[in-house]
Amino acid sequence: MSAPIVQHSDLAGKGVLVTGGGSGIGAALTAGFAAQGAKVAFIDLAEEPSRELAAALSAGSVHPVTYVKADLRSVEQAQYAVREAAAGLGSISVLVNNAGWDDRHDVDEVTEGYWDESQAVNLRQMFFVTQASLPYLRQACSASIINFSSISYLLNMGDLPSYAAAKAGIIGLTKSLAGRLGPEGIRVNAILPGMIVTERQKRLWLTEEILSSTVARQCLKRPLAEADLVGPCLFLASSASAGMTAQTIIIDGGLL
Repeated sequence: MSAPIVQHSDLAGKGVLVTGGGSGIGAALTAGFAAQGAKVAFIDLAEEPSRELAAALSAGSVHPVTYVKADLRSVEQAQYAVREAAAGLGSISVLVNNAGWDDRHDVDEVTEGYWDESQAVNLRQMFFVTQASLPYLRQACSASIINFSSISYLLNMGDLPSYAAAKAGIIGLTKSLAGRLGPEGIRVNAILPGMIVTERQKRLWLTEEILSSTVARQCLKRPLAEADLVGPCLFLASSASAGMTAQTIIIDGGLL
């Protein structure tokens, strides 16, 4: 069972932007920040479930949760979405770059178009969302960027070379941004999830056999859920990690 979520009083009233925040891990993060009393906006392409999530969370949160529809593969749409989110929030103090697409693909079948699309949704958008958010993050007294990578690139997984390359690239991006933005009071860290059991994973490729064998390799003998990532993300967003930047946190139940 996941640990109880700690309340971080400094997050109350802060503007938080989550990408890919309408389902799965992103929805758990959106809900987690809303429960902290933060002003939360999230970007997602899937309109109907995102609107339902925003309405449900707004009904029980201190501040209304804002949904902005955008296809982050488009730099123009990404920039527009950040402006819309900032307008609704009034400011952005925390940026959570969660959006991604973990589609399986064989090395012999990857085309130039597929590669470019995969990188656009997994890596390129993360840079341009961050770039578009910087004017707002710079106005905050202190700011935090949390980039979601994955342990997949550390596991020699053969069925997602483009995705793994992007997730490795996120670590390089994180460290470079931390070096550039640290003097301005903006911290940049990354979270690397292991196997997180989401409805999408179960629907597409997570079998009982895969689940059992993975849990057997973990130190913690239970499946990990979206909620297991909320606490670490809140920690990196809050003043509890005020001296921490250019770092990565692995949340994999001790698989690595």
